[in-house]
Amino acid sequence: MTLFSPHHLEWLSPAWFASIVVGLAVGFAAGLLHFRSLKSVARRLANGDLSAIALQLGRLALLGAILFTMALFGAQALLAGAAGVFLARRRVLAQSKAEAET
Repeated sequence: MTLFSPHHLEWLSPAWFASIVVGLAVGFAAGLLHFRSLKSVARRLANGDLSAIALQLGRLALLGAILFTMALFGAQALLAGAAGVFLARRRVLAQSKAEAET
């Protein structure tokens, strides 16, 4: 039995591809929320506001819950979601760099 036998073609189904697209979109949105809120948390911590610790834990828990939910839909959804988070990180860092230069 090979990887391309009829019993292993479910990974080529439309649902499999849809889970990748949805995972990427949800991961990107979650990453944007996660990394954009990081500036607020850092500012609060620098000002001595200890409620920022709870906010940080909430940010991490929310991202973890989203990625865990994606894992329930399969490895392809989880990997696409993680890729979306990394793309969002790259975008937020580029925006921050552009803001710092102006």
